[in-house]
Amino acid sequence: MTYAPMKPTKPGYEEPHEQIRKIRITLCSNNAKNLEKAAKAKAIRVKGPVRMPTKVLRITTRKAPCGEGTNTWDRFEPRIHKRLIDMYSTPDVVK
Repeated sequence: MTYAPMKPTKPGYEEPHEQIRKIRITLCSNNAKNLEKAAKAKAIRVKGPVRMPTKVLRITTRKAPCGEGTNTWDRFEPRIHKRLIDMYSTPDVVK
């Protein structure tokens, strides 16, 4: 015996037409201020930004273009910041 789905009798108990989903977005940038600003720009129910560990890339190169002369070196340390944002909304709003 199969049962037919029951219809709600009271207003306000209807199911929403579009399902609210959790959408996770990962932002990566060299500038941490821009990431924080972009994370707070949306007017949707948001959890975050959650700060992830910053990657520091150490790059050592020779100063002289020809490779001759004294051994002088440059050391660069670009930093890559990462943020996670959890958004709770329908997929159409995020697109």
